[in-house]
Amino acid sequence: MVNAGISFETTASGLNPSDFNTVINGKEVRLYVLKNKGGAELCITNFGGIVVSISVPDTSGKLVDVVLGHSSITDYQNSPEKYLGALIGRYGNRIKRGEFVLDGKSYKIRSNNPDCSLHGGLVGYNNVVWDAEQKDAQSLDLTYVSPDGEEGFPGVLTIHVRYSLTDDNAMKIEYVATTNQATVVNLTHHSFFNLNGDGGGEVTNHIVTINAPFYTPMDDKSVPTGEIAKVENTPMDFMTPHVVGERIDEKFEQLIFGRGYDHNYVLAKRWPGELTYAARAVSPKTGICMEVYTTEPGVQLYTGNWLNGFEGKASRKYTERTAICFETQHFPDSPNNPHFPSTVLRPGEKYTQTCIYKFGIEK
Repeated sequence: MVNAGISFETTASGLNPSDFNTVINGKEVRLYVLKNKGGAELCITNFGGIVVSISVPDTSGKLVDVVLGHSSITDYQNSPEKYLGALIGRYGNRIKRGEFVLDGKSYKIRSNNPDCSLHGGLVGYNNVVWDAEQKDAQSLDLTYVSPDGEEGFPGVLTIHVRYSLTDDNAMKIEYVATTNQATVVNLTHHSFFNLNGDGGGEVTNHIVTINAPFYTPMDDKSVPTGEIAKVENTPMDFMTPHVVGERIDEKFEQLIFGRGYDHNYVLAKRWPGELTYAARAVSPKTGICMEVYTTEPGVQLYTGNWLNGFEGKASRKYTERTAICFETQHFPDSPNNPHFPSTVLRPGEKYTQTCIYKFGIEK
């Protein structure tokens, strides 16, 4: 396979790029391979903008793939976890009953989860083919034009996403979107990380810090109640480092509702849109650490509570709590909670977002 003049046979993570060559809905699908000067590697398919693998060095210098994924495009199409590593939209996370009112007009989004629309409805951006252009060895540009009325959302939304692999081993994701009609937008990325290595067991050993003094509690359908609550003196508090498994099974209502962590955290910001540190995770097994930076006001912490043991890359089994997600975002159900930061985008405005997952070694 050739990308930007660079030839690859199998990837550092063991992928065969030809297993991703196909045509879906008349559009070509490929695997794009990014490499930095240090040898780290990022593999992405333009089906769903999915990050298939991220290979970064551990304490011994060995490359370790730190995300869950599949070995072929067919496996992604048939996956029981359809958001695995994908770009998410038009509205990431949940909208209660799939309903909202904008400028006095009611809209109904196709619901695909109990009492809500999740991650854009029945066919979100995780399930479409993005136009792709790889201009160099370390970046990939993706474009998708979402038509007016897609899944019930108003307006034509034009989205550009750039994935970059920097020389300091960071995956940088930059989003830009415009609309021809007032709409709501909440884009995010949904990699399922395991810093022990893909298939490396439960992430309950990961040490996590989140720069968030508040979170948005949810009901038993995982929809926000509208409250913004302090994390202080609760098992939701990651302002200081905690092992994921330390409190995950406490008889705390929010953890019972989510079968673990599956909550939106309200990040500490000096002003809206500021690019700031959001979270950090460390695997004591590999020594790999990951820092998350974002311009978004929130981040969803999800500990893979609903992974059901399906088969992934190299026949690895993905069972409950074998991944951790940090989905940078606006808050779930913001269109129905006017006191949450607004997700409304209007003609003439530009939606922008930057998210960085930076990998290193714990000293």
